[in-house]
Amino acid sequence: MKKLRGILAGLCAVPLVLAVAACAPGQVEGGDQPEAPVGSFNPADYAGETLEYMYFTDGPDEQATRDLIKKFETEYDVTVKLEVLPYSDLVTSTLNRLSAGNAPDVIRLTALTDFRDDLLILDPYLGEDYSDEFLAGPQLAVINDQKQMIAVPSDLTLNGPFVNVDLFNAAGVEIPDKWTWPEMIDKAKQVKEATGIPYAFAMDKSGHRLSTVLSQYGTYMLNSEGNALNQEKAVAALQPLIDMMANDDMPADFWLGSGSRYEGANEIFLAGETPIYLSGNWQVGQFVKNAGFDWAVASNPCAEQCGGFPGGKFMAAFKQSKNPALAAEFLRFMNDTQNQEQFVTVSGQLPTRSDLSKVGLTYADPATQAAMDVFLADLVITPEAGFAANGNPAFSPSATVLVDEVAKVVGGKKDLKTAMADLSVQIDDLVAEIDQ
Repeated sequence: MKKLRGILAGLCAVPLVLAVAACAPGQVEGGDQPEAPVGSFNPADYAGETLEYMYFTDGPDEQATRDLIKKFETEYDVTVKLEVLPYSDLVTSTLNRLSAGNAPDVIRLTALTDFRDDLLILDPYLGEDYSDEFLAGPQLAVINDQKQMIAVPSDLTLNGPFVNVDLFNAAGVEIPDKWTWPEMIDKAKQVKEATGIPYAFAMDKSGHRLSTVLSQYGTYMLNSEGNALNQEKAVAALQPLIDMMANDDMPADFWLGSGSRYEGANEIFLAGETPIYLSGNWQVGQFVKNAGFDWAVASNPCAEQCGGFPGGKFMAAFKQSKNPALAAEFLRFMNDTQNQEQFVTVSGQLPTRSDLSKVGLTYADPATQAAMDVFLADLVITPEAGFAANGNPAFSPSATVLVDEVAKVVGGKKDLKTAMADLSVQIDDLVAEIDQ
């Protein structure tokens, strides 16, 4: 099998202030467990203790996580209670627990915005230089305004299109190595017409996925300073999606249901109802296991720019944890070189550690390897501005607003130009609110 090479190291060029504020050992806010000075953690002091890990799963990552938890429990003589929630319920359930003073010790997240003030500062436990172990891009979201580390980037994700190869073959339509947005849409419609399937294109109901399209058309909702939305480019980017939903080439009902909450279109793809599905590399594992047809990952379509839109998952501990030092050690353990390599290669993710970006990674099977090779190739040409956009604390709420505005257009309540103007106003408000 081919191995991933060290070209992820190029991501280190993403601008980032890596220095973190010095913090002398002392009492850390949250819980009654005194902090362990950096480098002095003694597992024997925590034997018999319990940690609670709030978790959501994309598929095979759950078993990879359970395997690593068993390893941690054996090595440290502790118990880790893994509570798996639907992704759509994770934030609300955790906020309710925080309000009740009953926070979990550790949580897996796709964004930190809702919890930034509640997260344990990791520098006193893991060291001032611990953040340097990770690529610059993923670090953007885990350093607070005081230059302190408040979470660990546990895996890197990239959005991109999956294609149903069997449907393309049945329609006699070629899948090119590279394509533009108009070319991709045209080929998708050809496959739909030739095979009689319901849709030509599907994508997750997600502001993150919509941001992929914005990026390819040369604009972003945010940069490191604040609102960066070019409304004219945003209209050009999203109009093809609106048109496809109006023409039943893309499932409109999917975007009108469930409010502004995330919803994945993976079931539509697995049912063979669309030849192209825009999602991300976390779907690879479940498609290897569950797809009853030949599929592949295709290169992202290009417009003004190529590449995808980066994201990732984070592991964080709460200040309310009764065992903050143990929680911080759990984060370190789960994301050391060996354990992160095990996690990403089994679950079909990309690494966040600098050392893993410099070596070849062998994934679990040839299908996963082939898919990850395509994601990696697109990652290298993904604009750096995507990391700054995704790392801005206002990204998550802005993404929710983006979904809501697009849904209003699909539902006939607004035209797209007005929706993007309203989105820009709301982004300004969100940035100002977060900066207060």
